[in-house]
This record gives sequence, C-alpha cells and structure tokens, in this order.
Amino acid sequence: MEDLVVENLFSGDREVQIQAATELSKLSSKQRHRMAERGIISPLVSMLQSQDYEAIEASLLALLGLAFGSERNKIRIVKAGVIPVLLDLLQCQSEELIELTIAAMLILSSCTANKLAIASSGAIQLLVEILNLNLVNADANDISSFSMQASIDAIATLQNLSTCHQIIPSIASSGVIYSLLQLIHRSEKSSELTEKAMALLENIVSSSENSIQETAGTGGAIRIIVEAVEEGSPQCKEHAVGILLHMCQSCRDKYRGLILREGVMPGLLQLSVDGTWRAKSMARELLLLLRDCSNYGSTSKSKHGLMEQIMQAIDADGEKVTGMTLRLVEEMITKLST
Repeated sequence: MEDLVVENLFSGDREVQIQAATELSKLSSKQRHRMAERGIISPLVSMLQSQDYEAIEASLLALLGLAFGSERNKIRIVKAGVIPVLLDLLQCQSEELIELTIAAMLILSSCTANKLAIASSGAIQLLVEILNLNLVNADANDISSFSMQASIDAIATLQNLSTCHQIIPSIASSGVIYSLLQLIHRSEKSSELTEKAMALLENIVSSSENSIQETAGTGGAIRIIVEAVEEGSPQCKEHAVGILLHMCQSCRDKYRGLILREGVMPGLLQLSVDGTWRAKSMARELLLLLRDCSNYGSTSKSKHGLMEQIMQAIDADGEKVTGMTLRLVEEMITKLST
C-alpha cells in the first residue's frame, strides 16, 4: 500500500494523486512518517498550486496528517516551500480551504524552527486581516459567514509565533491589539475565542512599554479587561489580571486610578480566593499596587499590617468572598489609599 501511494503521488495524474493523498490521510501515523522519508511532501505541495479545489483539499489534509506529531515533518514541509503557497490560499474565496490553511499554519507554527520563516513571510498581517474580517461580519450580523474556528486558529497561530521574542514587535505593530480587544468585547467572556485572545494580548503587553500604552490607550480597553476578570474562564481571568498587573507595574501613577475607576475590586478580590495558582498570586500583587502609590514598597508597619488584614479577611472566607467581607476589604483598601 505504501509503495502504491508514493508512486501515485509522483504520477502527475490529477485523479490518481487525489486518491493517493486521500489514502495517505487514512494511514497510521507511523506509516505516514515513514513515507515522508521517501519525498512525498514535494508532490503534495505542488498539488496545492493546482487551482483545483479537490486536489488542494486532499493535499492539505495529507500535509496536516504528516505534520501532526512530527517536528521533523513540520520542518520538511516548510523547507519544501509551502508557506508562500499557504499565504495565497488564505486569500482564496473558499471558507473551507481558508479554515484548512489556517489549521496548517497553526500546526507548522508550533515548531520553533519554523517561527521566523512564517513571521517573515507576511503571514502575521494576513492572519490579522482574517480577524478583522470576522469583526466586519459581526458588525453585519453575519458572523456565520466566516468560521469562528478560523479566528480561534488564527489567534492560536499568532500566539505560537509570539513565544519567539524576536517576532513580538511585528505582531504588536500589526494592528492586532485593537482587533483582539474588539473580539474580546463582542464575545462571550468564557469562550475559547476570548481565552486565546486574552492569552495573546498578555504576551504582547508583557513585551514592551509601547504595547502597554497602545492597549491602555484603546477606548474602553481597561473596562473590557476588567469584565474579563469578572466573567471569563479561569484561564481568561488569569491572563486578564496579568495584563492589568503589567500596566500597574509599568506606571502605577498613570494606571492605578484608571483601573480602580472601572470597578475592578470585586472581581479582583474574588480572583485572589478562587483563581488559578498564578491568578491568585497576581491578583494579590495587584491589590498591593492599587494602594497609595506614594507608599508602595514602604516598610511602614501600619500599612503592612493593614494589608495583612486584607489577606486574612480574604482567606477567612474560604472559597467565596461574601458581600460583607467584600465591603470590609474594600474599606481597608480605601484606608490604604488615604
């Protein structure tokens, strides 16, 4: 079977190649990886340039199968020249092919060796344009005309690329910050889309002062992030409080009042009790930063003692902060700020 599939992929006959690519997708992972050693990636990439929908779909599915679980194959596929071809497909008129293409970009971008090649190809801007298209469709009440999964995978691809520090400036300058904030604002705060968007935004914000300023300077941004602290999934809340913490650490004088003004305290206090381990730690650090800026870092025993009371009040309430405890803690915070 393997010999026949390899032979048919190199045959040059359209129908035979499509059948071979389809058969390849059905083979075991071990068989697929063994066949990659025989040079089948090259004809599959050539099929992507055929202008034939069926051939392109079969080839994309076969390449996805080869890439899945194999860093070596991911590198081979990129070295075979697939990225420019995928970028062309991202601009085609078929939603199904766009979805498959983004899925391929997502898998290939998970390989460290591929990140710079993908980022330097112009892929970042195209992925941001896809996110913006989703926003336009949402404005037109026609979000179903473009797959939500495509947006999720586009954000996840950018997130993969953002783990390489050399690439983050290119992502930050692509206009994606505004797109992410709008998607977060318009989506369910507990959704997968919001969670991934918030994770990418935290990566960007943590990279530079300019990214913090651009995020905070976008209309309604802090309010959107505070809403995520209150309503998001556990991971979304973690990323949201991380963003607020980066802002406050960057310039307490500038951002402390803006954050408090959006009513962050209830969500932040609750998060310090029942958030993820990282979220609890960041929420408590942010609570400290939200006190009087002029006294931050002070060794004043009275200030330190009052903050200890706050933490004890939070801990004493167990898994749920009651309304009375919340009011008492907010009063303590107010005292710290005077």
